[in-house]
Amino acid sequence: MGMDSGSATGRAVSHINVTPLIDVLLVLLIIFMVILPVTPKGLRSSIPQPSKQDVPAPENTIVVQVQVGANGEPLYRINQTPLARAQVEPELARIFALRQSRVMFVQGDTALALSRIAEVVDMGHQANVDSVGLITPGLQAGQ
Repeated sequence: MGMDSGSATGRAVSHINVTPLIDVLLVLLIIFMVILPVTPKGLRSSIPQPSKQDVPAPENTIVVQVQVGANGEPLYRINQTPLARAQVEPELARIFALRQSRVMFVQGDTALALSRIAEVVDMGHQANVDSVGLITPGLQAGQ
């Protein structure tokens, strides 16, 4: 049961020692795993691109505007129809109840805090809106 080195008897060894080859293989495997580029993971989002032509918006587009009022409180409008804050979510739920395409856009005033615009996005999600787009001043100017 002893190990035969082959040198004492003068015979040649007829088997290959694969232990160093396995060590090299494992080192190469680790190197390639580290070098392999990892695919970036992030939020799935689509950014609306401005149109090249002046095409009027389709009539079924829902735009919720949040503007600063005279007393500093936000004013809410859905397609230019003024509403109170408590009426926005039920109105969105009524509008999107029968629609197949549940997409709305939010246009916020630059003087408002971002939390006020986020409230409108949350109202849209509560009304089962699938996609919410943000209309920025640059997008509105056609840039």
